[in-house]
Amino acid sequence: MPKNSKVTQREQSQEHVTESVADLLAHEETLDYKNSSLNVGGVAGKKVPQIEVPEDDGRPAWNSKLQYILAQVGFSVGLGNVWRFPYLCQKNGGGAYLVPYSILLLLIGIPLFFLELAVGQKIRRGSIGVWNYVCPSLGGIGVSSLMVCGFVGLYYNVIIGWSIFYFFQSFQYPLPWSECPIRRNGTLAIVEPECDKSSATTYFWYRQTLNITSTIAESGGLNVKMTMSLLVAWIIVCLAVIRGIASSGKVMYFSSLFPYVVLFCFLVRGLMLKGSVDGIAHMFTPKLEKMLEPQVWREAATQVFFALGLGFGGVIAFSSYNKIDNNCHFDAVLVSFINFLTSILATLVVFAVLGFKANIMNEKCVVENAEKILGYLNSNVLSHDLIPPHVNFSHLSTSDYAEMYGVIKTVKEGGFAQLGLEPCLLEDELNKSVQGTGLAFIAFTEAMTHFPASPFWSVMFFFMLINLGLGSMIGTMTGITTPVLDAYKVQKELFTVCCCIVAFFLGLLFVQRSGNYFVTMFDDYSAGLPLTVVVILENVSVAWIYGTKRFMQDLEDMLGFRPCIIYFYLWKYVSPLCLIVLISATVIEMAISPPGYNAWVQELAQERFESYPPWALAMCFALVIVAMLPLPVVYIARHFNLMSDGSNKLSVSYRKTMMKDISNLEEQDESRFILGAKPGEAPSSAAARGGFLTPGSTKTLDTNSLSPNICYGTSYQNFPIQPQSPHRESLQSPESPPLAS
Repeated sequence: MPKNSKVTQREQSQEHVTESVADLLAHEETLDYKNSSLNVGGVAGKKVPQIEVPEDDGRPAWNSKLQYILAQVGFSVGLGNVWRFPYLCQKNGGGAYLVPYSILLLLIGIPLFFLELAVGQKIRRGSIGVWNYVCPSLGGIGVSSLMVCGFVGLYYNVIIGWSIFYFFQSFQYPLPWSECPIRRNGTLAIVEPECDKSSATTYFWYRQTLNITSTIAESGGLNVKMTMSLLVAWIIVCLAVIRGIASSGKVMYFSSLFPYVVLFCFLVRGLMLKGSVDGIAHMFTPKLEKMLEPQVWREAATQVFFALGLGFGGVIAFSSYNKIDNNCHFDAVLVSFINFLTSILATLVVFAVLGFKANIMNEKCVVENAEKILGYLNSNVLSHDLIPPHVNFSHLSTSDYAEMYGVIKTVKEGGFAQLGLEPCLLEDELNKSVQGTGLAFIAFTEAMTHFPASPFWSVMFFFMLINLGLGSMIGTMTGITTPVLDAYKVQKELFTVCCCIVAFFLGLLFVQRSGNYFVTMFDDYSAGLPLTVVVILENVSVAWIYGTKRFMQDLEDMLGFRPCIIYFYLWKYVSPLCLIVLISATVIEMAISPPGYNAWVQELAQERFESYPPWALAMCFALVIVAMLPLPVVYIARHFNLMSDGSNKLSVSYRKTMMKDISNLEEQDESRFILGAKPGEAPSSAAARGGFLTPGSTKTLDTNSLSPNICYGTSYQNFPIQPQSPHRESLQSPESPPLAS
């Protein structure tokens, strides 16, 4: 050490000096920064510094705030907003369902979304790095998030592949699913029996698209058309994310905004269709008694949970590329409400179109049953006296049929069932709830066949689905690549391409003829319970281990204002309680519901519930166990010091801030960072047992803010030693607050 250094000068003056981090880094180059929360010393009369992480740490950044918001919106707004939310709304009381959904969005949705945005932005790392910082013993949270992202990405891109196939099939008139195919046997032409027993759109989906087998045990080999569609889907995703946010951010300008253009076009067109008002009125008619059912609240909580993408790691990854002083609270509220309003818009569109379809199907039902009645009249099975005089069979309205049906049912009470007449009620058609692939690839496609210029609307619809899925896949892939690229020095482009290639080959499981059954299996088991466990551990690690008060202080330093006090109670009590109830309900639901799938039986041309065979049942539980396995493994490994706690992998910005603090303290010769005899061992002075007050201030500063080793108590404590001065007042250090504030 040079003789003119300050540390050497103190040693020559026989002043007692303890070996410190400051001594080791005394000659580090001073970095340009503004302030840091680690500077617990200071000069009297000066303003207490605020946290600011250097912006030039080499980490990629969003080109604009709009690009970032569109990325978060694109990730959170996905296929579930179009085909899951409307189904839940219809099933659980129409407009009444919006009440529990809105309440749970405010209680668990926005607070937890805000929490993920804040930790990602503060620590500027992916999911693995973030939870290694907050609590290394719970570092498995990030690994579990990554694994769930992998499972979901495998089957989610298959759905994009299906949409790509339908997109290209839409460039023909008439649409290929508008009519049943004709089977010719010499001069005899008959309708395909499987199609005749179901419908043209159902047949096209199950037979011509999936060519599905009757059970999950029958593989049937690869479906070539779906394999090529999946390959195209992975090429698109790879090109979108190959350069990180530099490429995906630009894609988001289109993929996030285009679905709204299509939804508004569909809404305007849908409102012009006959029966659209009936569908919307049916959707918004509240069934208040449904609000008292626990199942409704459980499904609302699950939808809130997955609609915002909580626990996947994509939210944290996107926010880690933000500036440190970005207002993430505003972002959380904005994105949450955009997501909610998008679900409402999609529901209006779906029910407007389904209302039109219900009217078409109801009129078809009236015509078919009127022909039956005419046959019974001509064969004298029914008397002409039963037909009201004003009924005209050539222009039979639904009200006339309902009147005629009521008269016949009353008179022929004993033998009415043998007539085989149907009531043809519009309400029955509207109550036929469909979701997921049944809505997108069967019900909606059938409705579009009745649209004028149906190929145009079909192209628009499936192009919208592709963009919705692409936005979610970009977030999912970012949740996988960002943590790995943060932790290991690998080439971004090469790693992304390798991920996509491996995912394509693993995804071949889903493009077998039985692949749709595996999509259902992964959707039911790979994400639900594991993600709920991940999110409650995220909540607990921040609110109870890191400390809610400490986290609120970090937010105040970062945002420049203190968030509303309600977040303190939501993070500490309400959200954990809601998540525990949700986990319990999910486990109970899995226990009482027989594990199985809906198999398509070709001979009957309908679905039938089948239980999973033993090997498939083992696969279901393996998905849950493998996704959650990193949680106990990492905890045990770090508890017994079998794994590094990750403290040697601090982000560049975090290290620069720490070194700047130390450099400042050395230059000012006002205080030191004293290292105890062992990591985490504090000096014996009273100041070592608590927080500290800046000179001339009564504000207590937390010396453990965002310490990567806080779970172990092995973080290096920073303690100020003020030079002796006759005019200096003595500072008493308050007792340290408990760890979980």
